[in-house]
Amino acid sequence: MTLIPLAFGLAAMLATLAGGLLALRLRHRIGIVLGLTAGIVIGVALFDLMPEALGLAGDRWSVHSLMAFTALGLGGYMLLDRMLAKIPRAAASWRGDLGPAMLSLHSLMDGLGIGIAFQIDTAAGWMIAIAVLTHDVADGVNTVSLSLAARSEVAARRWLILNGIAPMLGVVIGLGIAIPSAMLAPLMALFAGIFLYIGACELVPRSQSLDPRLKTGIATIFGILLMLAITHVAH
Repeated sequence: MTLIPLAFGLAAMLATLAGGLLALRLRHRIGIVLGLTAGIVIGVALFDLMPEALGLAGDRWSVHSLMAFTALGLGGYMLLDRMLAKIPRAAASWRGDLGPAMLSLHSLMDGLGIGIAFQIDTAAGWMIAIAVLTHDVADGVNTVSLSLAARSEVAARRWLILNGIAPMLGVVIGLGIAIPSAMLAPLMALFAGIFLYIGACELVPRSQSLDPRLKTGIATIFGILLMLAITHVAH
């Protein structure tokens, strides 16, 4: 029984790496890629993380409470980003790694979700694992695109490897520990706020500054619609 979630963790890792390698091949079109990535990240927040948070909330968390966690994620990430900007050399080091680190942490949470779901119910485990796999290619694209914009190709490859390992590590941890189910909904809402900030406040402006043509904005809209379609099929 343990082999099934581990196999999904391996598949998630391979999908993430494939998406990242694709983004590296298209780095000469970084403006368009960032525009698409912005839409994907925003779409993940709106159509994946928030609905998942609402679905996990049950009677324990109200909609207003989850929206407060979303606001906390957005505001907290913004303040952390601003604080790092005030620290000497942080803009070129820690601050540039903040976004990819959050994306990798999200991948770790995806793996945790798979591991925990298989502990609770096999059918639920399959559903969550398939939902994770549908956007893992996008996770790899997002991580590399953000690293290329903020740091360098070397940093992008490093974060891609870490993001690729994250879901498998999450599955292993999820199979071995029990996270209180009551905390899963607010965690998803918190990540939704973080992703909204990364997509709308970091990636959209960067993509437009690199390539101000209309098709960059169209790529962002396409990314949002793509995640709407993927999450609709997955759920």
